[in-house]
Amino acid sequence: MPNTIGHLFRVTTFGESHGPAVGCVIDGCPSRVPLTEEIVQLELDRRRPGQSRIVTQRQEQDRVEILSGVWEGQTLGTPIAMLVRNQDTRSRDYDELRDKFRPSHADYTYQAKYGIRAWQGGGRASARETVGRVAAGAVAKHWLRLAFGIEIVAYVSSVGAIEAAVDPSTVTVPEVDENIVRCPDVAVAQKMLDLIESVRKEGDSIGGTVGCVVRGVPSGWGEPVFDKLEADLAKGLLSLPASKGFEVGSGFSGSRMLGSEHNDAFRSNGEGGVLTPTNSSGGIQGGISNGMPVLMRVAFKPVATIMREQDTVTTGHEDTTIKGRGRHDPCVLPRAVPMVEAMTALVLADHALRQMTARWGPETGPPVKEV
Repeated sequence: MPNTIGHLFRVTTFGESHGPAVGCVIDGCPSRVPLTEEIVQLELDRRRPGQSRIVTQRQEQDRVEILSGVWEGQTLGTPIAMLVRNQDTRSRDYDELRDKFRPSHADYTYQAKYGIRAWQGGGRASARETVGRVAAGAVAKHWLRLAFGIEIVAYVSSVGAIEAAVDPSTVTVPEVDENIVRCPDVAVAQKMLDLIESVRKEGDSIGGTVGCVVRGVPSGWGEPVFDKLEADLAKGLLSLPASKGFEVGSGFSGSRMLGSEHNDAFRSNGEGGVLTPTNSSGGIQGGISNGMPVLMRVAFKPVATIMREQDTVTTGHEDTTIKGRGRHDPCVLPRAVPMVEAMTALVLADHALRQMTARWGPETGPPVKEV
């Protein structure tokens, strides 16, 4: 099922960049969760193109239509189908791609795999596919907040070599959305903006990282061995377009530390639980959440389409050149923020349901409150 993620909270996305529509089907969402199109639309508005001068100027309203699974403002427990119609496709911008492969794009690899490809706009390989992810993620994020009080906040943590100073224990979504770069470090955000604009004017692109913190995850979520919580988070986040790296907690920097420096000592929280004064583990130990905030970072490469001439080959494997056309993000990071939140929510919603089947007893009561 290459277009589906999740075991109990299962999401399938569908649609191509220049097809009639894109969307998703959610199977496994609990019943009686209050849900409206407006709740989903809030997240889609954060992802949509054309929202600022430093993202693609494709003008899509991305209005969501809930086709099934919701009745009188509540989920039914049946599959939720959501549709977003494509309105501003300009396929003529891609005519050259009928016979050429774009460097570092999925054009060649899709052709190699399937023997056919939707060359207009990149088809399924386009970031347009993430509309379905963000719509489904909005539902998961909403349920996690209602049922567990979980808060997911992603933010741009670096652009190129420019690093932001962000406190993941306090950062909020309104702070992130306060500027078009989506970096809550305001002074650094301006430097990032200047860099992105200079790169765009040069017909180039640039990458960076998105940080993410999840507050309120109970201890005990995650499966041992192969479906560890960080393993599933890595799979979900590395499935995003342009993502190239993932780390949790101390990440790669932990490889340069001693065990005495890295270990998170346990302390009583005074309420019958435990906490760790440090969080090198990023809230996950042995693949299972320990109740501390889950800390992650995802690296995104520069957008592959640039407005410069590059070497490539034709579909007949003859040497030629190509120059980017159309409307493209010079930096994917600002719009990647809601995508990271969405994929994080989808993985956590799935593990929440899996945990509900893993442990039950009269002494523990219902694992979650009714919503």
